[in-house]
Amino acid sequence: MAKKKSRTDGPYAGLTQLGHATRQPASPERAVLERVPNPHRGRAYLIRLACPEFTTLCPVTGQPDFAHFVVDYVPRDWIVESKSFKLYLGSYRNVGTFHEGCTLDIARKLEQAIRPRWLRIGGYWFPRGGIPIDVFYQTGNPPAGLWVPPQDVAPYRGR
Repeated sequence: MAKKKSRTDGPYAGLTQLGHATRQPASPERAVLERVPNPHRGRAYLIRLACPEFTTLCPVTGQPDFAHFVVDYVPRDWIVESKSFKLYLGSYRNVGTFHEGCTLDIARKLEQAIRPRWLRIGGYWFPRGGIPIDVFYQTGNPPAGLWVPPQDVAPYRGR
């Protein structure tokens, strides 16, 4: 009888979170962003990751902060494994951080883990002290000819 392949054989052998019971990392520094091979290397296509219910804490007051994140990237050799990305974002839940630092830290972690051809992140933060703070980062111009849809997150409007 042939040995049955597990989900983590072959190119997925190094994954430690997907297909396994995984605890929420205690902090972003302890979180591991895992990656899998890009199935279409050499092609310019866009991957969008959206997190409409991101939470972290104000580093001064300890009050919760909420954001809607949209990450667009063009992969090179790797794509981010989505469960590890979800766990990474969740690791901010009990961490005090400013909006600007948090948004750029997420971008830097993605750049280090997958080295994309192009990356754009929009952090659409809900008001703190009555002022919404939106933070944007982009690594340069997207590849020529690539369709990049708008992020379509409406700016915060009071009611």
